Amino acid sequence: MLSGLVSALLIISTAGLSYHLRFPYTLTALPQVLQDKWDSDEFAPYRDSFPAEHRATPAEFLSHVRELTSNDVKIAYLKNLQGYLWLQAYRSGAVKAPVYPDVIEALEQWTARGIKVYIYSSGSVLAQQLFFEHTDHAGQADLRPFLAGYFDTVNAGMKTERASYEVIARETGWPVGEWVFLTDNVKGM
Repeated sequence: MLSGLVSALLIISTAGLSYHLRFPYTLTALPQVLQDKWDSDEFAPYRDSFPAEHRATPAEFLSHVRELTSNDVKIAYLKNLQGYLWLQAYRSGAVKAPVYPDVIEALEQWTARGIKVYIYSSGSVLAQQLFFEHTDHAGQADLRPFLAGYFDTVNAGMKTERASYEVIARETGWPVGEWVFLTDNVKGM
């Protein structure tokens, strides 16, 4: 527990959650989505945001998504597609975000103490919001009320770049020295 904090900013990275939970789902769900929705108006914005050479056929599209995912490429058009697929999964109940009970307790305590909690992830803001809206915690499935905001590679930048943290400092109004940043990826520090 962060007992020394009286009033501060806490930023949590969720990168590992995307990698181990949502990315495999994307690769599992995508073939059926491509079969059912390839030519649909609903799917067109996601398909058409990919480079032309990778969207000529569903097979080429799928191959490119697999390649990007296996290489952990952070690019807007892939993130948007993943967000779309996760939206479908969360809303259908096919996927629920795993959250340990002590996380709920910590969020409740920090919020009660005025500690602002933000999320910073390589996953899109939409993906983050969906994750925290659809958790597997029966008593408090929607954790969004505990969160002050969300940052991703689009609105803040890459986690390995100093400028990204300067953007977050500016957007939150908190000096960098008053943050606590929790992550599972030391490359982002």
